[in-house]
Amino acid sequence: MTERVAIILAAGVSSRMNTQMTKVLHEVCGRPMLAYVLDACRGASVEKIYVVVGFGAEQVKKKFQADADVVWVRQEQQKGTAHAVLCCKEHLNGFDGQTLVLCGDGPLIRAETLRKIIKKHEAEKAAVTLATAILDDPTGYGRVCRGANGNITAIVEHNDCTSEQLKIREVNPSYYVFDNRILFEAAAKVKPDNVKKEYYLTDAISIIIAAGHKVAAIAALRPEEAMSANTNEQLQQINRIMESRLSENVKRDIKVKAGRQCH
Repeated sequence: MTERVAIILAAGVSSRMNTQMTKVLHEVCGRPMLAYVLDACRGASVEKIYVVVGFGAEQVKKKFQADADVVWVRQEQQKGTAHAVLCCKEHLNGFDGQTLVLCGDGPLIRAETLRKIIKKHEAEKAAVTLATAILDDPTGYGRVCRGANGNITAIVEHNDCTSEQLKIREVNPSYYVFDNRILFEAAAKVKPDNVKKEYYLTDAISIIIAAGHKVAAIAALRPEEAMSANTNEQLQQINRIMESRLSENVKRDIKVKAGRQCH
């Protein structure tokens, strides 16, 4: 069985939420949003979870101090997603398994979806597999660019898109499964050649493609799973979706129990 770990990016500041609390501790249905991402990883048979923290690091660590499968990694300066991944290098140097990379502010991701991405990754024998989603309003998301043959050629962040690329509705919500060695080789080569002057993990995808490795994609995400919480309005919307999901789970459990009693 392939060994599997996860890197969760959780160092961001909740600047648009007008609060001093770190973003991943904002609650969804009474639980910090990071808790849902951790649960999804565990449900996908992840053995060790590396959580990259920065702003409010001690708050986050205190909240999850009982989680024995979590390793805390400090990103002193927020220089981008590829930089955050590289902060984990000392822990994963020499690891030959699969590394999932997810964002800590995406609590609607499901273990079932992660399992689908992993299954696709293994079937395709890919260097990296990412989930994509088709959104009616893709504003703010990186666009998935494809060639004439349908293969992914690049992922372009919203602020760096041309007018034509902005019309693309297939987006990258940042759920990946990487071959660990290829991930760190590519991340080390990323340059901050973009509007924000940050080290983007999406640029590592282009580096992996240029090196001749296989990149696979699966449209596994429901549009809701692509949502991240950057504003209070988005957080409220995520809360409503999660309330509905939890209610459906309760109804399903009751139905299953009733069925068993009938037998």
